[in-house]
Formats: sequence, C-alpha cells, structure tokens
Amino acid sequence: MSKMSKLANLQLGQKFTLLLVLVFLGGIIVSSVALSSVLNRNAQAQLTTNALMLMETMNSVRDYTTNQVNPELADRLAVEFLPETIPAYSAREVFETFRGNPIYADFFYKEATLNPTNLRDKADSFEAQLVEQFKQQGNAHETSGFRSTPAGDIYYIARPIKITKPSCLECHSTPAAAPASMIGRYGANNGFGWHLDEIIGAQMISVPAEKVLKSARQSLVLILGIFVIAFSLAIVLVNLWLKRYVVRPLNRMALAAEAASMGDPVAEFSQDSNDEVGKLAVAFNRMQMSLQMAMQRLERYREGRRSSGDFSGKQ
Repeated sequence: MSKMSKLANLQLGQKFTLLLVLVFLGGIIVSSVALSSVLNRNAQAQLTTNALMLMETMNSVRDYTTNQVNPELADRLAVEFLPETIPAYSAREVFETFRGNPIYADFFYKEATLNPTNLRDKADSFEAQLVEQFKQQGNAHETSGFRSTPAGDIYYIARPIKITKPSCLECHSTPAAAPASMIGRYGANNGFGWHLDEIIGAQMISVPAEKVLKSARQSLVLILGIFVIAFSLAIVLVNLWLKRYVVRPLNRMALAAEAASMGDPVAEFSQDSNDEVGKLAVAFNRMQMSLQMAMQRLERYREGRRSSGDFSGKQ
C-alpha cells in the first residue's frame, strides 16, 4: 500500500494531528537552529560584559599601583625590588583573589607581552599574533573569539597594552636605566627596548568555551521545553475542538445519509451550529426533503399508471 493510500485511509482527526505534528517538528528544527545561534551570542555578550568589567577593575588596580603604591616605595626600590610596585604583577595577584569567588573561578587573566620582564607574562604564539594585529590595526580597541588550547577550547577577550606614560620607561627603556634590584631579580635580557606609544602586549581575560556553550544549551533546553509543552497542549486542545465541532457532526451526518440512502424517510441531519458544518447539515436536509418530494411524486405517478391500467382492463 502506497503512502498516499495509507494517508487517504486515515480519519480526519488523524490527518489533522499528523499535519500539526509535522508543523511542530519543522518548527522545532528551525527554532533550534535560530535559538542556538541567538543564545550563543547572548551568552558570549554576557560573559564579555563580565570580562570587560573585570578588565576595567584590573586597569584601576594598575593605575592605583602606578600612582599610589609605587611613589611610596620608590626609595626602597634602589636597594630592594618589590614586585608589588609593578602594575602588571598587582593586577595578576588581585585577579587571583577574584577567582576565589565561585562566580569568577573559571576566568583567567593574563597580560600577554612580547618582551616581558617576568617570563610568566610571555605571550604564546596565538597571543603574539593578537598583539601583532593590534599593532597593524593601530586604533583597535578590543577583540574576542574562540581559540583551541591543549586544555580545551576557550573564549577570550583581549585589549591592547600600550605604553602611554613615560614613567613606564624608567624600568623598560634600557638595563642601565632600570633599578639594580630589578636587574638582580629578572636579569638584563628581557623587558627592555620599549618605546612610548608602543603596543607591547595584550590584556586578556579568558573562560572555558564549555561555560559559554553550557549556558546557551541550558537556555535552549528551557525555551524548547516550554515550546514543546505549549505546542503539545495546543495539539490536544485543537483535536478536542475538532472532534467536538467537526468530526462528531460529520459522523452524525454520515449516519443520517446512510439511513436516508436505505430509504429511511425520517432520517434527519441535525444542525448544531451556523458555521460551514451547520450549513452543510441544512443543505443535506434540503436535499433529503427534495428527495422525499421526488419519491412521493414518483409514487403518485406509479399509482396513476396502475390506476389507468386497471381502468383500461375493465373496458
């Protein structure tokens, strides 16, 4: 039996339910694709907002270290190097304290530098490419995206680190100009040759990509769950309505039509509404009335013929 034949044998309610299910499945597929894209972007936007807030906080820590802490300890730097006076070091340590909060436990902070004093801040190959992009673009403010690492994919937000204050060059212009205590701690091979207005690195905050995708998936499942429940309820209600106002009246008319075709003169098509189904019942009643009148005329004609035949026989 072909699919068309099978479809033709279905009841009206079953056909309507099948149509709704097909529409529902199509809607689910299209909605899943569209919602997934939108929710991924929203999750990225939310994480970006949090990351930029943290980045601004780290910039405040850097400014505080430069303007408040460093001048107070400048005299000691001649004989003792204090990492706490370095803005990048202070920002990194404060961020590690931030990560003690479960909300920010998955965030990571790094001031990836091409030629850092502390090799902990050395830019890897991917970060070095970002720094070079910032240099080429010149006026780029920030960038974001996904990258693959041995530990898994991560989502990152990066901003260029630019030398805007001459005070930064006191430690990073030449080894001769740097504090002897700093040279004693880190050596004279790294972190020198910087210039004013030069982009020397990228300030980066990253988070595992799974955190972005997990947030989007949770929202997608929730929304689709609501959609499935709502549409399933709609299917049930539509089927109940269809059965009450369409299928049952049509079944009654089918039974009445069958009775009328068998010669039942009192078969009646009941009209319960004024919609199309009700109008169909009225039309069937007219047709039955016309059929009864035609049958009566035919019966009278037959009786007349029989009467005429009898009279002719008597003659």
